[in-house]
Amino acid sequence: MALTKRCLLAAASSLIAFAVPAVQAQETPIKFQLDWRFEGPAALFLMPVAKGHFKAEKLDVTVDAGNGSGGAVTRVASGTYDMGFADLAALMEFHANNPTAPNKPVAVMMVYNNTPAAVLALKKSGIKTPADLTGKKLGAPVFDAGRKAWPIFAKANKVGNVAWTAMDPPLRETMLVRGDIDAITGFSFTSLLNLEARGVKAEDVVILPYPQYGVKLYGNAVIASESFLKKNPEAVKAFLRAFTKGVKDTIQDPKAAIATVKARDGIINESLELRRLQMTLDATVLTPDARAEGFGAVSPGRLSLMASQVSDAFDTKARVNAAAVWTDAYLPSAAERDIFKVAKK
Repeated sequence: MALTKRCLLAAASSLIAFAVPAVQAQETPIKFQLDWRFEGPAALFLMPVAKGHFKAEKLDVTVDAGNGSGGAVTRVASGTYDMGFADLAALMEFHANNPTAPNKPVAVMMVYNNTPAAVLALKKSGIKTPADLTGKKLGAPVFDAGRKAWPIFAKANKVGNVAWTAMDPPLRETMLVRGDIDAITGFSFTSLLNLEARGVKAEDVVILPYPQYGVKLYGNAVIASESFLKKNPEAVKAFLRAFTKGVKDTIQDPKAAIATVKARDGIINESLELRRLQMTLDATVLTPDARAEGFGAVSPGRLSLMASQVSDAFDTKARVNAAAVWTDAYLPSAAERDIFKVAKK
């Protein structure tokens, strides 16, 4: 009898020894889709990976490069990815054009409080204000955020008819430099640096940022699929907590943040991507609007206005339902999201 008891105790101890590590090692896997390549802004998501913030929340996060917000939205909707990073207007367009689609992604945290969309022209063109764009030749890929939101910009600034030329992204700035078009739309921090790479000096470029000319659209947000939100609500909350810590780390030490991008894509120009990251932070993250609304959050009135503007400008099949594309239910507390405390200005 005593021998049997000892055997049972030994067996139980062995089971416990195996079970404890299994519980400790259990992590929720999250496949995350970026909106673009591994450039400066990607550091916002690679930094919490490198710093171990996701691991500390028991998350196993893999971050993959993307090829546009539209692609990020559809991949999350298809279930190929659990979460992603995409322009809110692209998410609104998907919702309104696919009203019966299952698993539509939902925005859970605003990152680019102000859209980085802008019109860029060379000073020699004579373009100085939006009014000067009337009758001009503009160029951008058909899916470019600035081009799709052009009707909103044109209406806000009373710009007359323009002629559009479509091209692949790598040709946009090249065609502007060659004089094939008079102006382009694009993300300010991307197109300016691309123009510089083609030999144009920054002081010879005119930039008309949408937010400075009456277009108060939100930019990129963290999105998650409906099914993932339902199955893993605590994991989404944990992701946003860890991500917020990574944003603070990025603001405090941008050079270290760019090193995480270099680790993923060894051919990047670190000094160039450091500039791109800083421009991104200044133009979209550390803005007066983000300070007023709180990093990660949105203003209901502004969100509703954007939904209406996108419905009209994008000519969607159905009207955008602002309540369906956004939720703040998974956000960390306002105190946790106060990234301005660590900003150096």
